[in-house]
Amino acid sequence: MAAAQDPSLFLGFDFSTQQLKVVAMDESLSVVHQSNVHFDSDLPEFRTRGGVHVHADRLTVTSPVLMWVKALDMLLDKMKEAGFDFSRVKALSGSGQQHGSVFWTRGASETLKNLQPDQSLETLLQDSFSVPASPVWMDSSSRKQCDALQEAAGGALRLAHITGSTAYERFTGNQIAKVRATRPEEFQKTERISLVSSFAASLFLGGYAAIDYSDGSGMNLLDIRSRSWSQICLEAVSPQLDLLLGDPKPSSSILGPVSSYFVQRYGFSESCRVVAFTGDNPASLAGMRLQQGDIAVSSYCLPPNSREVKAVESDTVFLWIADPRPALQGHVFCNPVSEQAFMALLCFKNGSLTRERVRDQCAGASWEPFSAALRDTPLGNGGNIGFYFDSQEITPPAVGVHLFDPQDVQVCSFSPQVEVRSLVEGQFLSRRLHAERLGYSIIPGTRVLATGGASSNNEILQVLSDVFNAPVFTLDVSNSACLGSAYRALHGLSAESGASFFDVVKNAPEPQLVAAPHPEAKEVYDQMLQRYARLEERVLQKSRP
Repeated sequence: MAAAQDPSLFLGFDFSTQQLKVVAMDESLSVVHQSNVHFDSDLPEFRTRGGVHVHADRLTVTSPVLMWVKALDMLLDKMKEAGFDFSRVKALSGSGQQHGSVFWTRGASETLKNLQPDQSLETLLQDSFSVPASPVWMDSSSRKQCDALQEAAGGALRLAHITGSTAYERFTGNQIAKVRATRPEEFQKTERISLVSSFAASLFLGGYAAIDYSDGSGMNLLDIRSRSWSQICLEAVSPQLDLLLGDPKPSSSILGPVSSYFVQRYGFSESCRVVAFTGDNPASLAGMRLQQGDIAVSSYCLPPNSREVKAVESDTVFLWIADPRPALQGHVFCNPVSEQAFMALLCFKNGSLTRERVRDQCAGASWEPFSAALRDTPLGNGGNIGFYFDSQEITPPAVGVHLFDPQDVQVCSFSPQVEVRSLVEGQFLSRRLHAERLGYSIIPGTRVLATGGASSNNEILQVLSDVFNAPVFTLDVSNSACLGSAYRALHGLSAESGASFFDVVKNAPEPQLVAAPHPEAKEVYDQMLQRYARLEERVLQKSRP
């Protein structure tokens, strides 16, 4: 009797800001292997802090491309030493930190095609990049280029309607324009421009990988509705830029077989397929398995964007959107798991740290009385509304603490219990307001997925459920970008036969229900949301110079 074959495996990589991670998943969606390389500690020769170099102007932030290359060498070597069987890998995909760009020098394509398996990728590719230090998402040095792009597109809102976002300094189109203006010789030597995601895919493919629609829509260059490059935006950045970018492709595309380099050096099967890589945020949406009507609210730690040690505890909202309405705040991307849908992302700087500050001031630095205050105060907080922007907020662009009584009169303070509920309700009203402005709508079956630090506090989750009038679930999303990439690798093999992403992941663990809205929540918060929107405009008027 023939021995049973070992089950196939699917790899998901994540080239994030601070580390390179991988998970291996089997056909039953169980994770069977995990590994990582931390840039600062495992690759100290590159002298990064938080995976980046912050330059003297404190606006320019880059990462060494060869650090990412060497990290892949190290990661695969670690897996090989651990006895990982690469021959079982049927497909692989991955993600990269969004908005980072890689500039390949002339002749690099030939180098990629002829990689010699007896040498490391770092050695083979050391001369393959015209710009050795890649601009990354923390860079904010391209304001001049942003202004020029918005003017060419007909204004900030018009650019958002085309590309899903107004012009942001970190977005790749503006970074390309800056390189062209400030480093013309290096730009002239450039043969191809990749995102971090398509750069990583290119390593495995042994040739230039296409940019996928989802990560491509974080560049200020892609028309998110036609899913093709916007000629207006391309021409504003550089003549014939499309030749340097290549044609974008669907996120589920199989780009080709893995390079013979990996077959010979690590024992990959020649039949292993490379599925298009995407951005880390889209990959996380896949990892969380968001569906139409779903919203994910996450609190997490942003790496420091300066030489300060302290990070920023930010809240991020992921949305599945059918009919997007791009706005001056927030981002709309092509959906990585459905070509008929979109995803949106909103970032709120005043998240966990602001909650902790109010906890310390109003609840004796303890979560127990903080939670008790939420239980003991009514839905709607008696009409009291607060805005808590301890630092300059992203969405909306305002600063300061602004408190309003039930008659919309601004007041100096609330009682401690009222303040606690005012903070939490205000934060979630803001998340809902700006989500709906981007085209999100609560529908029957809407779920709210809560992740990150705030997902462990049941009283906070109850307010979240009430404000959105939807049940709240929690989900273990550690390594969600890696897991989403492994899911997408599996889906890539099935997509051509018509299988949907959700057909592929239907047996994944279900999220856990933790809160359901009170019966009166809809009436209370639908009305309160309208007041909140009016009061936010008053706050914005005060914040404008």
